Amino acid sequence: MERCRSMKHRANDQKLTITRYPATSNRSLQAWSAADELVLNVLANQELSRRTVVVYDDRFGFLTAYLHTIEPLTVVTYKSQQKALELNLGQNALPRVSERWLSPLVALPETIDLGIVRVPKSLDLFKLYLAQLTASLAPDGQAICAFMTRYFSAQMIAIAEEFFEHVEQSLAWKKARLLTLTRKKPVGQLELLNALPLTFQDGSVEVFKQYYGVFSAGNIDYATQFLLEHLALAPGERRVLDLASGNGVIARAIQRQRPGVELHLVDDSRLAVESSKLNLTAENVHFHWDDGLEQFERESFDLVVSNPPFHFGHETNIEVSQKLFRQVGDVLKAGGRFVCVANKHLNYMTHLTRTFRTVKTVAENEKYVIYTCVR
Repeated sequence: MERCRSMKHRANDQKLTITRYPATSNRSLQAWSAADELVLNVLANQELSRRTVVVYDDRFGFLTAYLHTIEPLTVVTYKSQQKALELNLGQNALPRVSERWLSPLVALPETIDLGIVRVPKSLDLFKLYLAQLTASLAPDGQAICAFMTRYFSAQMIAIAEEFFEHVEQSLAWKKARLLTLTRKKPVGQLELLNALPLTFQDGSVEVFKQYYGVFSAGNIDYATQFLLEHLALAPGERRVLDLASGNGVIARAIQRQRPGVELHLVDDSRLAVESSKLNLTAENVHFHWDDGLEQFERESFDLVVSNPPFHFGHETNIEVSQKLFRQVGDVLKAGGRFVCVANKHLNYMTHLTRTFRTVKTVAENEKYVIYTCVR
């Protein structure tokens, strides 16, 4: 049974309760790290009241909550992040200034004095963040980028040096470090898109675009490619959901196989949803930025297809997938199908049989397995 990971943390003479969303039963996981604490320690010695601050990759709202008195701008990349912000600001009776929660794809509305960046797992996403930040950063502005030492990569420095003349790395504190970036460079406008070609079964090739920071930047994910090799719609499957839809490649394959099908794409990543809009256009294609399926009516889909996530940032955590499996069971019609692909070592068969009447392995190779589940 999942339990809410709620902990109290004290910083800058504030004592707030910060809770993980999505909830987890793993007691070792908390809603902040030493990297977040190090940021607050450094900011405690700075006068922030007259500075405009923007916060990036604040997945549980920890930094936004502790900096609430200066009303920072917060770049919201994930729907789960938005829900965590709402939860943690609400339960601490802090103002929820949602108009200051922004997309990473729009120009920041104010000149920025300080950018605070929790360096994400995807360094392409880190680059996208710095591109947005520096476009609005004051000439004397700075960025503070926080990370746990075990995740350090020399590429972090290389990316930072693309945007700033001076990059300084701090000493380690509780296995966390900071990069302080100053003297921004005149980089100019960047098109932060990857182009990923895919050859379909009929030999035709399409190029899929996706913004930096969307899963599998170098190529169409191999698990997805394996799924597409074995995906065939059954008669009567006319309303289809692509869950954790990424750049929309699975939905596009379904659309090619059965033109006119009603397609719904759902992803937690705002960048993924916006990428899929670049790759699919039709009146019967619907895009949903969400981390779950609560918005859909029960028993409303004939088919759900997914390459579900099993990472949450740097964490390997299949609890997110398990929750989605239960929700798929709710939105499928009686007799409807759920087709998913996964790494074999995850052993999803055990979890799927708890929700679905029938679960079969329809294809597998040395790394991946495809399951077909019937409600």
